[in-house]
Amino acid sequence: MSNPYLLLTPGPLSTTATVKEAMQTDWCTWDHEYKSIVEQIRQQLLEVGCTSKEHYTTVFMQGSGTFGVEATLGSVIPNDGKLLVIINGAYGRRMEEIAKVLRIPHVSLSFEANAPVDSRAVEKKLIEDASITHVAMVHCETTTGILNPLEAVMEVIKRNDRIAIIDAMSSFGGIPIAVEELEIDFIISSANKCIQGVPGFSFVLCRRDELMKCKGRARSLSLDLYDQWETMERDSGKWRFTSPTHVVHAFKQALLELAEEGGVAARHERYRNNQRIVVEGMTEAGFTAYLPRELQSPFITTFLYPKHISFTFEHFYTFLKSAGFVIYPGKLTDIDVFRIGNMGDVHAEDMERLNTHLLRYVGESHYEN
Repeated sequence: MSNPYLLLTPGPLSTTATVKEAMQTDWCTWDHEYKSIVEQIRQQLLEVGCTSKEHYTTVFMQGSGTFGVEATLGSVIPNDGKLLVIINGAYGRRMEEIAKVLRIPHVSLSFEANAPVDSRAVEKKLIEDASITHVAMVHCETTTGILNPLEAVMEVIKRNDRIAIIDAMSSFGGIPIAVEELEIDFIISSANKCIQGVPGFSFVLCRRDELMKCKGRARSLSLDLYDQWETMERDSGKWRFTSPTHVVHAFKQALLELAEEGGVAARHERYRNNQRIVVEGMTEAGFTAYLPRELQSPFITTFLYPKHISFTFEHFYTFLKSAGFVIYPGKLTDIDVFRIGNMGDVHAEDMERLNTHLLRYVGESHYEN
């Protein structure tokens, strides 16, 4: 059965037929062949993140990306620690909410949704508050599509001797990230993002020396990052509780296809080209991007509601869905926007086809006088 539409969303994403086919067999979680696949994937993810097995390790966590973020925040920060949450969108706010629910001592540093994180402001906060031990930031805020300056912020965090927790949910595997060179302590992503697998687990690349300090810190039984790692290490790829076996096999295939495409650099270039095409098409159709080009990530773009035509998001969504595309509503509370993603098994010809339907939509809409 072919897909009825392409997902132009921040995830889940459209996947290849071969990734889907990898889920057609049932697998045992205790099987040695299956566990060897888990171990293979753990190593491959270290390679995607440009890290060494000597200094880093990979831990899987059942559930969506938020499960991975919560597992990390809840397992890494000690009771006498303090978290600085950097916020310029909904997913930074979600980390703040997790800290509140888990009663993690924390303070927040907020920026406007259309402004990248200012590393100078981060450093000022770290100097003013010596009790801060950990810093958490979202790399690509899919609230708007903004790409935060990871290198500059990491330089500040490390210069001030803090532990870095990076939510790279929508960027890992889709843009080169030199995790070890940047000295990122914990970086989190999900199976159903740029590596183009399906939903079912998140993963965390961890500095071994920092993860080793986390035994007994977890504020949850199921979301204990250290215990999950210890079990995987001791039993060669075994998860503590039932693992999403079909999703793991799909992810194995997705990693193979990432390598066949030419790795992260090639995928990044495809995503950049996709994003360029859709922005050009939207501009021609009279739509305006929320962010200036220099702040825009290559993964998802936020657009303002147009003024030159009669427009409702519901009508626009239905029109595009009937043409074979599903887009995403906005996540800003103070302005009317919607989002179009270009991650997943989506290519230049798909974006060109979308542009054709965009012009058709504008042509069929009523212009205001």
